[in-house]
Amino acid sequence: MEDMLQVNNKTAEEIAFFLRDHKGENVTVIDLRGICNWTDFFIIATVSSKTHMDGIEKHFKTFCRDKEIDISGSSGKNNDDQWRLLDLGSIIIHLMTCAARDFYDLERLWAPIPKKQ
Repeated sequence: MEDMLQVNNKTAEEIAFFLRDHKGENVTVIDLRGICNWTDFFIIATVSSKTHMDGIEKHFKTFCRDKEIDISGSSGKNNDDQWRLLDLGSIIIHLMTCAARDFYDLERLWAPIPKKQ
């Protein structure tokens, strides 16, 4: 089980690097282990346009194929200009425009709840 946690953490770091390398801005990795029971990580990146979002998704699918990572689903078929979700199961990637990211504020929404002393 611990090996799987290390694999997920390493994979999340690789994906964050990929997004930065493809001009995703303000890339944030949120560790949801122990907070959420249906995924381990959210990775959020700001994109500059729908074209940028489409390009990242296209290259990301090649990246996943090369790394033998399964993509469970994508919201790309909805043709949303503001937010694209790529579901890898234990890792969820959110590609968002600046306006969508500011509006939904996932970092605040999913911030770890401080434990009471």
